[in-house]
Parts: sequence; C-alpha cells; structure tokens
Amino acid sequence: MTAAEVAAALAEIADPDAAVQFRRFFKTGPGEYGAGDVFLGVRVPESRAVAKRFAALPLDQVDALLDSPTHEERFVGLVILNTQFARASGARGFDADARARIVESYLAAVRRGRVNNWDLVDVSAENIVGPWLLDRPRDLLFELARADSLWERRVALLSSFAFIKAGDASTTFALAQRLLDDRRDLIQKALGWMLREVGKRVDRGLLIGFLDEHAAELGRTALSYATEHLTPAERAHYRAATR
Repeated sequence: MTAAEVAAALAEIADPDAAVQFRRFFKTGPGEYGAGDVFLGVRVPESRAVAKRFAALPLDQVDALLDSPTHEERFVGLVILNTQFARASGARGFDADARARIVESYLAAVRRGRVNNWDLVDVSAENIVGPWLLDRPRDLLFELARADSLWERRVALLSSFAFIKAGDASTTFALAQRLLDDRRDLIQKALGWMLREVGKRVDRGLLIGFLDEHAAELGRTALSYATEHLTPAERAHYRAATR
C-alpha cells in the first residue's frame, strides 16, 4: 500500500462541482483561514470508505498523505491514523511503541502545518492526542495553546474532548482560562463547544460555576456555544455579562 494508491482512489471519485463548493465552505480565498487549500470534491463518507480500505497503510506513507496539498488526502491520512491508534490501544493488541510512533507522527504533522483546517483538527485531536494523554501529564496541551498557530491552539482544545468524555473537565477549564482572550472565530467556537460538552457530559453545575466566574471575559461566540443547552433565562443572564 502506498500514498499514491490512496490518492488514485480519491481521484476516481472526485467531484469537480463539489470541489468548488468545498473551496467556499472551507474559506480558501486570499486572506481566509484555508487560503490556497486544494479540494477534489470527495465527501466525508466516501473519504472514510477509502481510509477503511487503506487502514494498514505504513506510517511513512501516511506521512506522505499528510504532506499532500490536497485536503481530502490529508483527511484520509488522519482517519487512518485514528484507526491505527485505536487498534494499538486495544486491550488485546496493546502496542505502546506503535502508539508512541503514531502520536509523534501526528504532532510532527500538526507542527509543520499539515493539520490545517477545522475538520482536520476535529477528526483527529480527540482520537489521538486526547487518549494518549489520559494517563499522562498534559503540559503538551498548554504548549500547543500558547502557539502562534490557530490550528495548534484548536488541537489543544479539541484534545480535551477525550478527557470530558472520561468525566474530567479540569484540563478543559484550564485551557479555557488561557484562551479567554483569543477572539479568532474558530477558537471561539471550539472553546464554547468544549464548555458546552462539560455541561452536557460531566456536570452542569461545573459549567455554571465557570460561567459565573468568567462569562464577562468570554467572547459572544464562545458564550453562545457554551450556553446553548441552558434555559433562555440563563442564556440571557450570561449574555448581559459579556463585554
């Protein structure tokens, strides 16, 4: 199996009309967050089907996909990494060395700017970095949260989703406090989303406590996402507190 075979499989199902739509949707115009990204027009279910066919792709070939200029090739590479990490994490087939290699490969791709749109971050961070750090120190996430790269900061937030699903809101709250002043739209949305999930999956009272202390510091977008499942009166109360 090679990255070239994956690319060929995606090219066979490319849809030029969909590619035009995707370029608009993922903001690929000059000065936009996805500026210059290349799309084939392959939809997510089709991309996942290709990833399933190539689930055993060697790691060096996954790296080649992640360095592709084509968005869907990078997406498939990340889905393959998810699958390989999950398999290496299974109780019967646990492979600590394989897990470490996958995480190292993923973080290297993040740092060289290859996990560079919101869908790429969202499909991967909580499935690779999050589970990796469940029983480890989480300094890495605070390093990523301090990065200049919008995508590294989003990786930090989305990685904490794995902790939320395990019933732990502490890292999400700590990251949120460090990113309260970040007004980039895709950080605002990720921040509010993770706070909302704390209220849904961990403890509604913890979310209320955080909002009581920090609502005035949150941007309106983050606050809107965070309070989505609160009562209308509660949402109005916290909106009134924003600056």
